[in-house]
Amino acid sequence: MNRIVDFVLELEKLKAVTRKTKPLGLDRYENSAEHSWQIALFAAAAAPYADAPVDVDRVIRMLLVHDIGEIDTGDTMVYEQGGWSERQAAELAAVTRIFGLLPPSEAEPFIALWREFNEGLTAESRFAQAIDRAMPVLLNLANDGQSWREHGISYARVVARCEGQIRSGSPALWNHIAVRLAEARDLGWFGS
Repeated sequence: MNRIVDFVLELEKLKAVTRKTKPLGLDRYENSAEHSWQIALFAAAAAPYADAPVDVDRVIRMLLVHDIGEIDTGDTMVYEQGGWSERQAAELAAVTRIFGLLPPSEAEPFIALWREFNEGLTAESRFAQAIDRAMPVLLNLANDGQSWREHGISYARVVARCEGQIRSGSPALWNHIAVRLAEARDLGWFGS
């Protein structure tokens, strides 16, 4: 039990990892724990729109562990360009350390879920990636392009970074977002 409690208290640090998007109606930026909670529920609600049938409980578990490494590495804005393999290696080291607080028999399934999410080879991981990629877009659409404008992110960059993963996991979700992105472009909600 001590190892489990130590692990859970280590997870508390995820609440201090600041992301680049603000929650609706608030002046502060969201944290990674809030993001993980929100996308887990988003996935549960949107599961009928996955590209293929998915085990929604597995998707939710994946989404709850996918950003755990950010406790050590911090958040990287989804629209960053380059350096992804280095960031992935750093996150794997972090995930290994953090889940290593648990007994090995309990740590390994979590690490396996983290790897599955990042590899994107299963229907569950593709859907989880779609949901993860969509949430910052949806928040920006609801916040008049807040982080896109603040960080100079163009419409083309958003589409290039998000379309493939969202479409792969949930074509219906991408179709919804694509229309809204075009409207946001016409309203001038993107950086240059």
